[in-house]
Amino acid sequence: MAERGAGARPFRILGIQQIAVGGPSKARLKALWVDLLGLAVTGNFVSERENVDEDICALGSGPFAVEVDLMQPLDAEKKPAVQATPLNHVGLWVDDLPRAMDWLAAQGVRFAPGGIRKGAAGHDICFIHPKGSEDFPVGGEGVLIELVQAPAEVIAAWDGLSARKETT
Repeated sequence: MAERGAGARPFRILGIQQIAVGGPSKARLKALWVDLLGLAVTGNFVSERENVDEDICALGSGPFAVEVDLMQPLDAEKKPAVQATPLNHVGLWVDDLPRAMDWLAAQGVRFAPGGIRKGAAGHDICFIHPKGSEDFPVGGEGVLIELVQAPAEVIAAWDGLSARKETT
C-alpha cells in the first residue's frame, strides 16, 4: 500500500483494549470466564442495532486492564451474528482514533459501516472490516478489529512505560 502513502503514521497502537468472545448463551461463557477464571463483571451492554447482549468483564486493573466481553445474540437469526465466531473481535487502544481512521483509510484499509461511535464501554470506537474490497483492499484477513480511543490515563500510562524503557 506504499503507493497510497500519506507520510508517517500519525497515531500509535498502545495495546490490547479488549477481546470479545461470543456464544449462543452468556451463561456458559460466564461459567468459565467469571466463575472459574475469576474475572469481574463490570457492566452490561445491550444493543438491538448490534444484535448483542454482552457482559463486560475486567482482566487486571488500572490503565493496563484488558476488557473481556462475553456476548450472546439478542436474536440468533439476525446479523451481526456475535456468536458465529467464538473469538468475535479484538480491540486495540489507539491514541488518536480520528487520525488513525483517516490515515488507515488513505492506506486502503476497509472499515465496517457505522464510522466512529460510542462503544459498549463508553469509548469512541470504529471497526476494521474482516475483509478488504476492491476500493479498500486491506482488511483484517478474517478478523474483525476494533480500534478504541484510549482515554488520557491509558495514554499517560503507556507513555510512562515507554519513558521507563528508554532510561534502562
